[in-house]
Amino acid sequence: MHIHYISEQNSILNHFLAQIRDVNIQKDSMRFRKNIERIGEIMAYELSKTLEYKSIDVQTPLGIKHTTTIAEPVVLCSILRAGLALHQGFMSFFDNAENGFVSAYRHHYNNDDQFEILVEYQAAPSFEGKNLILIDPMLATGQSLVAVLNKLHLEQKPKEIHIAVVIATPEGIAYLEKNVPSTCHLWVAALDEKLNEHNYIVPGLGDAGDLAYGIKL
Repeated sequence: MHIHYISEQNSILNHFLAQIRDVNIQKDSMRFRKNIERIGEIMAYELSKTLEYKSIDVQTPLGIKHTTTIAEPVVLCSILRAGLALHQGFMSFFDNAENGFVSAYRHHYNNDDQFEILVEYQAAPSFEGKNLILIDPMLATGQSLVAVLNKLHLEQKPKEIHIAVVIATPEGIAYLEKNVPSTCHLWVAALDEKLNEHNYIVPGLGDAGDLAYGIKL
């Protein structure tokens, strides 16, 4: 798996990352969503540099300009509901992309820290031969992303698979390395220290879905 850590060099990205973590700022859900969206835009730009391009001629009012454009279509697919704001950021840059949505959540069957990942809803276009960008803000254990990718990847073969996360843990990355194709690209805005005993990211930022859209039952 090819891993890209995009916050290693200081940029405005780190400013937005600091704000989504800050307990005094993140309480403003509109600002939290906007900051996640901005992070998505930055990640989309960095990811776009690795795609394949083709030459085209563009007719301007005064002549012909020789330039390039993305060679293969892009499909953006986010994990509901936490992925929606990040998805919006990617969609701002990949504005011609097709879009897919999948639900995945932790089911605590014994009401303790043990859980299984349930994937119950999918609405996605064909991604045969296309660039699939799978979007989820938090890479904790990695089980949700693997479960979703397995569901999407059963019959259709994308040209490339890119996984985009805002915050990741070493444990989650190790799990992906064992369970996704070695040709996958993982894009990480920030790498955190660890998972705690409840499998939540430390220091993390809390529950991204709740912060963006309100507390769930």
